[in-house]
Amino acid sequence: MRVSVIGTGYVGLVSGACLAAKNHEVVCVDVDRAKVDAVNAGKCPIHEEGLPAIIARHAGSTLTATTDLAAAVHETDLTLVAAPTPFDGERIDLSYVREIARRIGEALARKRAYHVVVVKSTVVPGTTDDVVGPAVAAGAGKVPGRDFGLGMNPEFLSEGVAVADFMQPDRIVAGGIDERTRDAIAALYEGFPGVPLLRVNNRSAEMMKYASNALQALMISFANEIADLCEAVGDVDATEVMRGVHSMKELTPLDERAGRVKAPITSFLFPGCGFGGSCFPKDLKAITAHGRTLDLPMNVLEAAISVNAGRPLRMVDLAEAGLGTLVGRRVAVLGLAFKQGTDDMRESPAIPIVRELQRRGAVVTAFDPVAAGQAVRTFGKAAPRLAASLDEAVRDADAILLVTRWSDFGDLPRLIAARGGQPPLLVDGRRMIDPHAVPWYRGIGLRERAASSPRGSVAQDREGSLS
Repeated sequence: MRVSVIGTGYVGLVSGACLAAKNHEVVCVDVDRAKVDAVNAGKCPIHEEGLPAIIARHAGSTLTATTDLAAAVHETDLTLVAAPTPFDGERIDLSYVREIARRIGEALARKRAYHVVVVKSTVVPGTTDDVVGPAVAAGAGKVPGRDFGLGMNPEFLSEGVAVADFMQPDRIVAGGIDERTRDAIAALYEGFPGVPLLRVNNRSAEMMKYASNALQALMISFANEIADLCEAVGDVDATEVMRGVHSMKELTPLDERAGRVKAPITSFLFPGCGFGGSCFPKDLKAITAHGRTLDLPMNVLEAAISVNAGRPLRMVDLAEAGLGTLVGRRVAVLGLAFKQGTDDMRESPAIPIVRELQRRGAVVTAFDPVAAGQAVRTFGKAAPRLAASLDEAVRDADAILLVTRWSDFGDLPRLIAARGGQPPLLVDGRRMIDPHAVPWYRGIGLRERAASSPRGSVAQDREGSLS
């Protein structure tokens, strides 16, 4: 199938490249000439595991890029709209989607052949039918469902593993205004045999995306609220509690051949310093705001947002409680991307952590294996000192805050032992390090034990006041 993909962000570029790998003829469209040139040269303009190899292999053959939207629509059978939909505090911003829909319509006005327009962006229910369809129709002078197809095909991609998620999907949702549109989406994914294909209307497809993300975010906030309770109770480790929860037969069912198999969704049931990224925070805020427009309070989802909002500062509080004060103290923040496997810092817990540490007077050094460039753009003149290596970041630190679960950070116990002298306080925001592997440890969901504070430290003097 000949496919045009409008937008080369994470969703658009991954979708386009992976469809090209499935032998579709794909042209990616973007206003950013640098991105277009990079793709045509076989180079990947974003950090995403496995994506550079796919682009290098298929660029110039089944994968091309252009800034000419009209030409791309004319030369293809189906268009995927992968425009950004930022949240402005009250509703998602559909300006990009509207503009793209209008331009697609203008292109279709000069095209006689039937064409299918499919929304890939995450949009609130009703957007495809009530915003995109009319905008395309107005530009084209044509009728959706008769002259062109109108569908919704949500993505379920996690940054860092987006290529694997696309190539090994758990479901494919074919939303459409009619069966002809749904048939076109089904044909697009013929190269994924055995994957459940859900044929629904566009509103249901739009809601599936929000419901899926909301469930995962709820599980994270649930685990974090339990973690806070474990700390308050004392002598309870939230990670052990969650392992017990994971063992429920509903989460670790019995497979006749493989025995007990843990469901991957249990990874969201784990304490930490909060979720970030371009999806969970935005999508929860957007769907709760959408509920309010319908006079429907979204109490559970609002609570998940509230719990998550407090997670980053919990890390700072733990560091300050351990050190006694942050003024003038050297603090290393490990991990700036919102998760491992990506350089994306959107809504990363590291952002409020760094800013609050600075506000409280700490001297901050940060390290991330791939997100240094993003950090400079995100923080601007207020950027912390960026270390070139993990060893450099922790060498002279009074406290280390582990924010992102990069595998390299598993080397912390060795680095801390090798530096000698007064050991730093390790505040583990991902419960990645064994509490007994370092001299001075505080972790989310685990109250500090007296034995974990080095003798003579401020934290030992203040032990009675620590929670």
